[in-house]
Amino acid sequence: MTKIDSKIPQGPLAEKWSYYKSHQKLVNPSNKRRLDVIVVGTGLAGGSAAASLGELGFNVLNFCIQDSPRRAHSIAAQGGINASKNYQNDGDSVYRLFYDTIKGGDYRAREANVHRLAEVSGSIIDQCVAQGVPFAREYGGLLDNRSFGGAQVSRTFYAKGQTGQQLLLGAYSALSRQVGKGAVKLYTRYEMLDVVIVDGRARGIIARNLVTGKIERFAAHAVVIATGGYGNAFFLSTNAMGSNGSAAIQAYKKGAYFANPCYAQIHPTCIPVHGENQSKLTLMSESLRNDGRIWVPKKKEDAEAIRAGKKKPTDLKEDERDYYLERRYPAFGNLVPRDVASRAAKERCDAGFGVGATGLAVYLDFSAAIERLGQKTVEARYGNLFQMYEKIVDDNPYATPMMIYPAIHYTMGGVWVDYELQTSIPGLFAIGEANFSDHGANRLGASALMQGLADGYFVLPYTIQNYLADQITVPRFSTSLPEFETAEKEIKDRIAKLMSIKGTRSVDSLHKQLGLVMWDFVGMGRNKAGLETAIAKIKEVKKEFWSNVRIPGSGDDLNIELEKALRVADFIEIGYLMATDALHREESCGGHFREEYQTEEGEALRQDDKFSYVGCWKFNGEGKEPELLKEELVYEAIKVQQRNYKA
Repeated sequence: MTKIDSKIPQGPLAEKWSYYKSHQKLVNPSNKRRLDVIVVGTGLAGGSAAASLGELGFNVLNFCIQDSPRRAHSIAAQGGINASKNYQNDGDSVYRLFYDTIKGGDYRAREANVHRLAEVSGSIIDQCVAQGVPFAREYGGLLDNRSFGGAQVSRTFYAKGQTGQQLLLGAYSALSRQVGKGAVKLYTRYEMLDVVIVDGRARGIIARNLVTGKIERFAAHAVVIATGGYGNAFFLSTNAMGSNGSAAIQAYKKGAYFANPCYAQIHPTCIPVHGENQSKLTLMSESLRNDGRIWVPKKKEDAEAIRAGKKKPTDLKEDERDYYLERRYPAFGNLVPRDVASRAAKERCDAGFGVGATGLAVYLDFSAAIERLGQKTVEARYGNLFQMYEKIVDDNPYATPMMIYPAIHYTMGGVWVDYELQTSIPGLFAIGEANFSDHGANRLGASALMQGLADGYFVLPYTIQNYLADQITVPRFSTSLPEFETAEKEIKDRIAKLMSIKGTRSVDSLHKQLGLVMWDFVGMGRNKAGLETAIAKIKEVKKEFWSNVRIPGSGDDLNIELEKALRVADFIEIGYLMATDALHREESCGGHFREEYQTEEGEALRQDDKFSYVGCWKFNGEGKEPELLKEELVYEAIKVQQRNYKA
């Protein structure tokens, strides 16, 4: 059986990253100029990585699927970014951030990676402040912090409800400086369609110019994927419509392992679905759970009256409301981790206590906070979020409680990487949400921005040098090599095949069909029969897609429907992997909830003796079942135990 080597350094946990940096290979400044690195993606991970590598002296080719790096989906992050600065003097530390992250991920993350993340978190804040990111500040001038789920300390730095946007502008300014210097060449409106392997190493990519439709080749000494997650396999999610998992699938089909695909996060505070023709869901920041209280009516007849429009939430007195998170989890209350809060909301709605026209909603109520703090204080903390909610729902959340319901958000699974963020293909690296490495089975809120910037600013710039140090004598590659020609031909053949189908089904209709299968059978609650059904139905969707999809226009020109078709073809592959992984993992952990495996109180029940490993899937060829490889998880610094957010 193939052995998984995660390359974790020797020594005590708290010293591993220092040991690695002290013993890694380096590339001297004059040699860096001889090395080219491709970075695919310009979000927080990709933008910060491209800027950092450019500053170090490497020649960087940076690819952006949008028309500007400022439109990368990192811009949508709202609530904040975690770091163990302990500015509040409330007991935080590097170890506590590490521990909360491991526990929040239900003990399914790699210990060494998570500790490194906690170690570098403070440096991220320093970097961003130096770039001018306008974090909120306290009266005394220190940066302010607020609480997020899964923690009993305040460690989340924020800029109102637009933290992602402000952090992205910081990374974009750093990136723009390198573009201006000539260290980074930026390619906007390009989409990676394949990675090119030469003599067993990643040496370039094939990309499509989304404006002209032209297929182009690009060569480099190493390739970095920073393309985000694959949540849009569910069709309805909080992700931007352009977010996709295609780069990950392309890497997978060239030999990179795909790790833990079944770990998909359901975010508890999203605006509920409002119609059949909706194409996207809107996230309401987890930070709202600091001052907002979540509840449903205590009596079913009150819930029924609200659903029928006969009562309003404001008609119910305090003793008629069930603040179910505070009741079930007194130690953490409304700030339990996302997977716990999501399942609790689903349980209440399934039991008949849900509100809204569909009954698939709960209330997020700020009346107590407004009474305690005043509306102006609440506006200062969350004003743009309240404004966004009112524009979408046409209801004033200062006067009427918000309605929320869980939705697909972030994917913890992704391309497998070792401690160096290198995939199982030498020279191919994956960072940010594109890899699997830091969150286990559930991501804590405000940790996505932390991982993206940690990887880009403070981890990859070290680890990629360890790989490139022996590449300095390798001359630059010609894109006329047979491997590039073969990869381009395969892509053109794939596009020609899609364009020749000329069926009757739109791409969106097939994507929506896939999404319904995923949500119904691979969503918040999963079971053996449902997952087997999902696998069969996904095969049906795949057959229908490749025999009956209709793509108007030309394959040699600007064609948004073709872009979507290529991505949906990959989402079908991802959906199959997710269902296959979920079926094999006969336990519940974090975002993966198998209904057969739960405690008497309805909490996730792990089986550590059987499943304490990273599930790595290896591609065995078209039409063949993927092979499961295992990276065993060993915990040295913490005790693995049942998660408890009650005491």
